[in-house]
Amino acid sequence: MRTVIFDLDGTLADTSGDLLAAANHCFRQMGHGDVLVHEHDAGVALRGGRMMLTHGLKRVGAFAEDTVSDFYPVLLEAYAEAIDTHTRFYPGAMDAVERLAQAGYGVGICTNKPEALAELLLTRLGVRDKFASLVGADTLPVRKPDPEPLREAARRAGGHPEHCILVGDSDTDRNTARAAGVPSVLVTFGPSGDDMAALEPEALLHHFNDLPKLVSDLIGAAA
Repeated sequence: MRTVIFDLDGTLADTSGDLLAAANHCFRQMGHGDVLVHEHDAGVALRGGRMMLTHGLKRVGAFAEDTVSDFYPVLLEAYAEAIDTHTRFYPGAMDAVERLAQAGYGVGICTNKPEALAELLLTRLGVRDKFASLVGADTLPVRKPDPEPLREAARRAGGHPEHCILVGDSDTDRNTARAAGVPSVLVTFGPSGDDMAALEPEALLHHFNDLPKLVSDLIGAAA
């Protein structure tokens, strides 16, 4: 089976609002107030919790590795408590997922979000059953851009790792696909969309309506 594997944050869904809220919860506890703002920091949010803490602490001149390490668990707890308050799927995302599955492709997720949080989010959003596999940052001993999580997501979705495609939104996703020797499609509608062309993926995705044809062109029709 040929498989289509998706990144989650910034690819299928805009999770930046809930991530920023969790980071600002930490900054308020530190006494800095709300340091990060959506208009300027949505892209930082999609790079993960540690990046948000690092970025915000540097902004207020209080960066220390120990502070990031101490507050990272606090951030994860705050995020889990309000994980789906502002998160929304990008237009057409779940329709494309269902069209791919109906066409015979295996569909899965490979994310650098901790697996339990990814499970929680997809369950809260009511779509966990739409994905045949889910590999998170801590599912394996390695994470993206190591290619093994992508390969494992393809296997768990019932496919062969050499016949998959990765849909993502970052250099991490581009490098993961390259390391695995498979095509990547990078979305242009996320916070970093203007930068995707410079990464030279096999294709750029401007709207999810176009994804099924891109997939067929890049890895062929499903078995």
